Amino acid sequence: MCGRFAMDEKTDELIQQYVAEGGKPEEWWSEWSGSYSIAPTDEAPIVRDRGEGRILELVRWDWQKPANRPKGPPIINARMEKLATGFWAPAFSAARCIVPMRGYYEWTGEKGDKTPHFLHGDGLLSAAGLTWSMELANGERSRCFVVITRQARDASGEVHDRMPAFLTSDTWDSWLSPEKVAGQAKVELLAMLDHTSADVAATIRERLVDRKVNNSRAVDPADETLIEAVD
Repeated sequence: MCGRFAMDEKTDELIQQYVAEGGKPEEWWSEWSGSYSIAPTDEAPIVRDRGEGRILELVRWDWQKPANRPKGPPIINARMEKLATGFWAPAFSAARCIVPMRGYYEWTGEKGDKTPHFLHGDGLLSAAGLTWSMELANGERSRCFVVITRQARDASGEVHDRMPAFLTSDTWDSWLSPEKVAGQAKVELLAMLDHTSADVAATIRERLVDRKVNNSRAVDPADETLIEAVD
């Protein structure tokens, strides 16, 4: 986890929930119409603070690989256990973000016969993320993000061993603070994330959904029935 998620809220709802005071959406924001199937390398809304209040941006779900890392699928997740040191440390110290999502998908079963599950709460979920600027294959630069994951709990743990690390609204400002954190401040921030994500995990529920969601290339991301329960 997390390999696909849904974010169906449109402009007004996201602005109202995440950009209440002092922030603003970027110029592109009126273009976002929601998606029930956001896959790796797709663009999705994130929330961050560059020092002038919260802003909303449309950002690529991807991360530039280290030069010594073999080719393969894009990097889309960062393990919470590895944030404080090594590869993720610079972004964790100074470039944290929120990834709003209606819910996310997980699959069980054997390859070629997988059953999709939709994991969700009572409203929008605020996944913790990291954001950075990456160089694309054509030489251009693009802002990117990853979703932070942790050991799964409650309903999430019944489907997969990993789940997104979630934030509660009272911790958004602490997580999004543009000031760099180091030393004990990192420890405290991770403890906060561990606590809030455990609290949110207790509210997560799962339901079986239609197998048409299995093929990210063929599915219609505007199809709201993707997240509806099936027998």
